[in-house]
Amino acid sequence: MSSSLDQEEPEPPQIKEEEEDHCKEEEEEEEENCVNEEGEQLELKQEISAFIVTDVSPDISGEALNQCSNFSTQMKKHTEEKNYSCEICGKDFTVSSRLTVHMRTHTGERPFLCKLCGKTFKHSGSLKAHTRTHTGEKPFSCEICGKSLMKNSSLKDHMRTHTGERPFSCEICAKGFVKNSSLRDHMRIHTGEKPFSCKTCGKAFTQNSTLQHHMRTHTGEKPFSCKICGKAFFQPYILTNHMRKHTGERPFSCEICGKSFIRNSSLKDHMKSHTGERPFTCKMCGKGFKRNASLEAHVRTHTGERPFSCDMCGKSFTQSGNLTAHMRTHTGETPYSCQLCGKSFGRSFSLSAHMMTHTGTKLLQNWHTELKTCKNVQSN
Repeated sequence: MSSSLDQEEPEPPQIKEEEEDHCKEEEEEEEENCVNEEGEQLELKQEISAFIVTDVSPDISGEALNQCSNFSTQMKKHTEEKNYSCEICGKDFTVSSRLTVHMRTHTGERPFLCKLCGKTFKHSGSLKAHTRTHTGEKPFSCEICGKSLMKNSSLKDHMRTHTGERPFSCEICAKGFVKNSSLRDHMRIHTGEKPFSCKTCGKAFTQNSTLQHHMRTHTGEKPFSCKICGKAFFQPYILTNHMRKHTGERPFSCEICGKSFIRNSSLKDHMKSHTGERPFTCKMCGKGFKRNASLEAHVRTHTGERPFSCDMCGKSFTQSGNLTAHMRTHTGETPYSCQLCGKSFGRSFSLSAHMMTHTGTKLLQNWHTELKTCKNVQSN
């Protein structure tokens, strides 16, 4: 039974990638293309020289000569020595323009400005890709499924969902990833590194994108709205999950019992009911939990922290879901409706209790469980 008290777990955004990650991936790809053994480089140089000397005749057309010149320029990327070095970190580059771009990682310079929203970027390519978030342009299409994407690098990553290729592997746990940036984010799980901190509350995150989404809990910004009921959300994936409540879609099914879910994270949590796994353990009392979010909420029972406060009456809560439910006492919102008589309620357990008037005592046991849970929540 779903409950309004359940929290939406933060899942890594899959629709948009961070511009910095995109540029790092392109830089890494260029470096990989430039890695050759010395003997192979010498042989390649000789082949290029032979091609240019023997195949370019005096009467060659201008277009062909241009193609030949482009080929020669492109091949220099693989054969030239890296004569331009960063004085700060020592990284080497084949051309000065790449060193110039690289220096921005040290200086923080972001010279490319979006005229629509004011956001700045280190790379002109990042600005071009970002502009498509305003125009909606998706020029790169998958030949297999027809899905369109904003960036060529996103298309390359998407293709791996068809091929199953996961070229980036964790050296600690061997888990494979489609993107190198995903591997970098994953490594922080092992190292415990959380380099992105909220200046308002101090909470730290492994990814900058997660921090940006978190900031909306302070600003109240909810830019993603449901076209059916008008409800707004902090993150796009939450809107996607919400839409399934309208459509009835439950695309994630348990292979053991057949139960289906709106969210993949809910399926993962459900699977632990079969395995008995509780991987998240409280260091204070040893209690285990299926979800990290549940552990974080539990720890607050030890610390007394109540970070979620009502702007109207000042009452504070240990979980954001409790605050959401509380806000309905001010707004009068009743999102849980009885399909038999149309009566609506502010909490899911109230709907369950109401259903007993139609079904008798059939839901009595479940209702007591829901009521006990609600009382525990209210005591927090």
